[in-house]
Amino acid sequence: MSDVPTTPAADFAGEPDGFDRLWTPHRLAYVTGERPSKEAGEGCPFCAAPEREDAEGLIVHRGEHCYVVMNLFPYNPGHVLVCPYRHVSLYVDLTDEETAEFTALTKSAIRALTESSGPHGFNIGMNQGEVAGAGVAAHLHQHIVPRWGGDMNFLPVVGQTKALPVLLEDARTRLVAAWPSA
Repeated sequence: MSDVPTTPAADFAGEPDGFDRLWTPHRLAYVTGERPSKEAGEGCPFCAAPEREDAEGLIVHRGEHCYVVMNLFPYNPGHVLVCPYRHVSLYVDLTDEETAEFTALTKSAIRALTESSGPHGFNIGMNQGEVAGAGVAAHLHQHIVPRWGGDMNFLPVVGQTKALPVLLEDARTRLVAAWPSA
């Protein structure tokens, strides 16, 4: 006979707390401190993405100095990041050419998101340094998050869950189709 209990785990915990659990084991690396490398190359997701095919790397658009990529952990459908190809951590360290393209791609992303999904507004910004909230502090990236009236509902507030009704691949396909031509 096995020593393993056969009753449900809930029986051992006392009164249920009323919370449903959304298991996200892919986020464990961030909890345990196994963050992406500070070094350029394969360990940096923003250095690795441009080395892949666009669809595999979730790249929406490639410029000469910068590119636009879907956020792998989006706040909302269509959440994109503008990144320089060069592994640099601070905005002030961009060259003038990189800065110009970084800004132009931000504007193009807003136009493409407006055409492809009609958001009511945007959150645009970058977090520089881990203490400022940057998940990948070593490689500069700017967030462009489309927002809709009512997109902050009871799920994230009460249920601590975000419902994303569009798959990353589908959002990327729409953005590529809506990307403004030069």
